[in-house]
Amino acid sequence: MRHLIGVVLAIVMVAVLFFAGAWGYLRLTALTVPPSQLPGGGGSLLSDHGMLASLVAVAATGLLAGILAAVPRISPLAAGLPGLLLLGLTALYLVSVRHAVNLIPLRSHTYGTGLEAMLFHGILGAAGLAMIIPLFVPSRWRARRTAGSGMTEDSEDNSSLAEITGSQEPTEAFRYPEPADQAGATGPSPSFQYGQALPSGLPRRLPT
Repeated sequence: MRHLIGVVLAIVMVAVLFFAGAWGYLRLTALTVPPSQLPGGGGSLLSDHGMLASLVAVAATGLLAGILAAVPRISPLAAGLPGLLLLGLTALYLVSVRHAVNLIPLRSHTYGTGLEAMLFHGILGAAGLAMIIPLFVPSRWRARRTAGSGMTEDSEDNSSLAEITGSQEPTEAFRYPEPADQAGATGPSPSFQYGQALPSGLPRRLPT
């Protein structure tokens, strides 16, 4: 189940990167064209709502990628699969630029153009290297195997505790101290076990 959720989160990560991250990155890079011109004329950009929306889109994409890569309970596939996809596209770009660009969907729209700009500027390669790190952390895979067995960490701890306590021999029944155990007592004396019937010759109630 944890694997399946990780694959679903990987698909969500790719969609957010394509529709939000690529769109916002293209809008941000458009502010610096030509390169010698400062965005907003060197003044404040807080009044530019389009720039703020683009910055929020890029920041949200990076935040989602960081959460998927850093949270131990999330499957490493959630960040690893998109990272491998980005690295594969970057490697293909180094070998054949034309083939890599042709694989980008919706190139005539803002999303495809933004992803193409991220590929040209090396952003996809850098992001892919960061996102595949969870794949090489052994603890992330051990947690995945534990969850895949149908047990949570708490239930596994409880079951282990039950096995430990169940393997011990049961304690002896509660006994009243025998007279021989008292200080100064010698010789054997009859013992009495809690729950045992009193001898018939003894009174059942002490006189008042």
